[in-house]
Amino acid sequence: MARKALITGITGQDGSYLTELLLEKGYEVSGMVRRTSADDYGRINHLVDRVKLLDGDLLDEASLIHTLDDCQPDEIYNLAAQSFVATSFRQAVLTGEVTGLGVTRLLDAIRTVVPKARYYQASSSEMFGRVRETPQNEDTGFYPRSPYGVAKVYGHWITVNYREAYGLHASSGILFNHESPRRGKQFVTRKITDAVARIHHGLQDELALGNLDARRDWGYAGDYVELMWRMLQQDEPDDYVASTGETHSVGEFCEIAFAAVDLDWKQYVVTNPEFMRPAEVDLLLGDSSKARTKLGWEPKVSFKELVTMMVESDLELVARELPARQGT
Repeated sequence: MARKALITGITGQDGSYLTELLLEKGYEVSGMVRRTSADDYGRINHLVDRVKLLDGDLLDEASLIHTLDDCQPDEIYNLAAQSFVATSFRQAVLTGEVTGLGVTRLLDAIRTVVPKARYYQASSSEMFGRVRETPQNEDTGFYPRSPYGVAKVYGHWITVNYREAYGLHASSGILFNHESPRRGKQFVTRKITDAVARIHHGLQDELALGNLDARRDWGYAGDYVELMWRMLQQDEPDDYVASTGETHSVGEFCEIAFAAVDLDWKQYVVTNPEFMRPAEVDLLLGDSSKARTKLGWEPKVSFKELVTMMVESDLELVARELPARQGT
């Protein structure tokens, strides 16, 4: 009998890759989606006929109970969140309600409806913020520097609490930055690769960014969803860091991205104070040795391969726009 999985945030970057992985493994996959006036299933359009989409919202516990009751999942992956750091400064309360308290609502619904189900919580390297030590591992103290990071810390610790208080098989993956061609354009990595494609095709003249010196541990989202699955196959729940163990600056990302189309990034990139965070996270570098040792997981796509993959994808996307722009 096929195992059943429920993914919140199924329409996002990670949700789409995780859906593909689980379907390949023979799962019956349900996805929880918020009802909106304009449904956007862009990242999973090629999968919608193979999954069951259910209405639900992390702000509404009753809807979570109904969703869990409908699909009776063996595994639950909570990927839904207000996940954009810059937006969290402007919408701090909403971010706390969704990204923080939303986890409590979901865990409480699981405890009520499917207490034997295994639960994955999407924690974030943004919880480390102003880092206490480098590299960061599962025992590193948290010092979040944004409302998003603070909300993720709450979600992380409430998951630990429900695991210990109620015996839930609840685990958190502390994922460092992970990107792909499916990344939203509001994130700096995709903003860069989209701009490279538009500059290459003559549709844009420059790229305005914030802190070019900020350093991140960037991996490929397709690699990281495999870690999520491996975590829920363990007999005992636990928390794991997912990272590449390498750190690169935003400037380095730009250099490789522009070089993919034989351009010098310094001729096109300008800094704009508008894109600076009120409180910056300068350096994130993860130590994923626990996941590598206990789960046999390791990232496969290198930083340069990741950047090049994203540029090539955006070059194709922008090229498809050109006939419409030219009126043909």
